[in-house]
Amino acid sequence: MRIKDKYSKVSVPNNTTIHACAESGDLIGFQRLLQNDPSRLHERSLLMVQTPLHVSVANNKVEIVSYLLDWSGPGEVELEAKNVYGETPLHLAAKNGRDELARMLLSHHANIEAKTNNGLTPLHLTVGYALRSGDYATVKTLLDYNANCFAEDNEGMVPLNYVPDILENEELRRLLCQNVEEQRYSDYNEDTRSGVQGILDELDRELSKIVGLHELKVQLRKWAKGMLLDEKRRSMGIDLGPRKAPHMAFLGNPGTGKTTVARILGKLLHSLGVLSSDTVIEVQRTDLVAEYLGQTGPKTRRKIEEAKGGYSICGRSIPFSNRADDRSP
Repeated sequence: MRIKDKYSKVSVPNNTTIHACAESGDLIGFQRLLQNDPSRLHERSLLMVQTPLHVSVANNKVEIVSYLLDWSGPGEVELEAKNVYGETPLHLAAKNGRDELARMLLSHHANIEAKTNNGLTPLHLTVGYALRSGDYATVKTLLDYNANCFAEDNEGMVPLNYVPDILENEELRRLLCQNVEEQRYSDYNEDTRSGVQGILDELDRELSKIVGLHELKVQLRKWAKGMLLDEKRRSMGIDLGPRKAPHMAFLGNPGTGKTTVARILGKLLHSLGVLSSDTVIEVQRTDLVAEYLGQTGPKTRRKIEEAKGGYSICGRSIPFSNRADDRSP
């Protein structure tokens, strides 16, 4: 017997609603109503403004939820539909500890960071359920799907803030704290990798314009990567001591690329935050050495002051910084 023929022999009372079938778990009646009128897929209840998916999740009706998630008829199931409290079906699965349903919804790409009217994510709600029941299964499921442990509700509370620091909650606190540290480390590494790679790629593009100098390019890339990581560590509050001005001398015959490399490094130091400006001041011997005794010093000092915060090139490359912890040329 074909499925269509099978369902055609089942009668459903005219006063039966699709929400009633979802609540009771009447799969046959639910299917018949939905096949007769697919628009019922989005029908809302009067008081709670809930869809059939909301109701079936809240009442743990796995078969109906599965049927809705696999629905191939007209229209699409609204995974992100919100009830009067701003709760999605995933919120309801989380706050009621419906771990199997939470996994089903997440496997269909339900938004794990959706927020209710008061800013609660599914992780906030399932932490509340875990505190009441001692069942941490749904907490673990959401964390397995990388739920954001740093998400704040409207009062600025993250999920961990809801867990009292008492012995009974030690396992839950440990579980959340572990994921907080993992996410903090992961976010830092991702941020570091993307930032470092972007600057290094720009350095490579600039260096590629210079013919040859392979060993120098490799050395500069290693040096730049080390500088980048040091800046990231400082941004995390790690004390690496005062910055030291990276004075450099590029020696070689005319036309070997000394000035070009120096200009590239000036831009790199600015992108790292070591220099506050990408201005490049180029000087020759005559710009520094005066005709008369006693005038060379002041003349050179003026050029140094002019280059502070930027980069000065003088036959060899000398960076200057106007940072408080690094003022020497």
